Amino acid sequence: MAFKIGLLGLGTVGTGTAQILLDPSGRNPLVEELEIYRVGVRNPEKIRPVQLPPGAVTSDLESIVTDPDVDIVVEVIGGLEPARSLILKAISHGKHVVTANKAVIARFGDEIYDAANEAGVYVLLEAAVGGGIPVIQPLKQALGVNRIRSVIGIVNGTTNYILTRMQTEGADFADVLAQAQKLGYAEADPTADVDGFDAADKIAILASLAFGGRIKLEDVYREGISQVSAADIAYADKLGFVIKLLAIANREMLQDDPTDRLRLRVHPTLVPRSHPLASISGVYNAILIEGDPIGQVMFFGPGAGAGPTASAVVSDILNIAAVLKSAGGHRSTGVPSQGAEENSPSPITNYPLPITNLHPLLTCTHQHYCKIAPIEELTTRFYARFLTKDRPGVIGKLGTSFGNHGVSIESIVQTGFQGEFAEIVVVTHDVREGDFHQALDEIRTLDAVDSIPSLLRVL
Repeated sequence: MAFKIGLLGLGTVGTGTAQILLDPSGRNPLVEELEIYRVGVRNPEKIRPVQLPPGAVTSDLESIVTDPDVDIVVEVIGGLEPARSLILKAISHGKHVVTANKAVIARFGDEIYDAANEAGVYVLLEAAVGGGIPVIQPLKQALGVNRIRSVIGIVNGTTNYILTRMQTEGADFADVLAQAQKLGYAEADPTADVDGFDAADKIAILASLAFGGRIKLEDVYREGISQVSAADIAYADKLGFVIKLLAIANREMLQDDPTDRLRLRVHPTLVPRSHPLASISGVYNAILIEGDPIGQVMFFGPGAGAGPTASAVVSDILNIAAVLKSAGGHRSTGVPSQGAEENSPSPITNYPLPITNLHPLLTCTHQHYCKIAPIEELTTRFYARFLTKDRPGVIGKLGTSFGNHGVSIESIVQTGFQGEFAEIVVVTHDVREGDFHQALDEIRTLDAVDSIPSLLRVL
């Protein structure tokens, strides 16, 4: 008996998923047992690039998640609603769920996983982070024996493409963004990508898995790349760095605090050229995980697109099908439960059979919320670019203000002129973020300082 799939959405990822399921030759033999049973779309009359079974396509998505013949619901419509409601309704009807929706999981994952665990069904989301890169299941399984110290990733292909083009061509952000939109690498409204929202969703999910606790999305510090200029790209290059939008989660242990605290942040970062993430260019993604005892491992590959993301979706479907098959079946017989009256309807008639003992390496069962350290307590290096009046002693005054707040300077150079103002670039040693900003507040009061156009962290 085939495992019947209810596919919600037939856009880029949905079409890619259907193409894999309809062409099982040369793939894992279990793919042959996966049947596209129903497909939910906005416009059933639209011509599709895949040949679907007669009568499978409908615009009534709710009828799919409540259909007693559907075993696994695959949600690839994106957005928050109706995706969230459809996922929860599918769970309430005993369906296992596969989703590529990082926004829903990052915001409503606690609600969804509580419902799934109570219902005895799986919710898998390999495609939600990193496109075709297998990173979710490795965090749950192969790396689960490690004490994870940090997860650092380039997890948004659009911003990586833009920053790569700025680096190779010396172009400004606005020009490259416009070209990326024309080429389809950036959305008409690029806010989610360039302002870091997409990356914040993804690092919240990765941190939750890596550190075994729930994450409140609002606790993830976030900056985008719109303020990164061609001048910053050029100065970073001269200093031996490249600029990347990084999503960072790391664990810290304080001697006077027995509990772990996490630091979660998304921001453009100067990355040393020797670092493994420095060479990740274009639309590619990479996630670097460090733990004990494994050390460092990096996952690299295409972070978006029909084929890569669909590969991750179908891998999740395959995992669920394998567990259901090994459990001896996947559908209830419709026999009334013990003690039910002879003529009473079965409470689970012909619904997918809930699993009383869920596979512990596939579920998400943690209940506590992670303790997140405020960004003001972060200790890191900084890069800052100042525009000042061309006067003797300006560099000395900057150094004095930094020294007043315990900021140690690694390098400070006058790089040239921008109009009538001298341009000065500073790179610090490790400093507490709060102290650094206090120094900047003092510097802004100096008569010789016109502005601070750029402020970036250094990895």
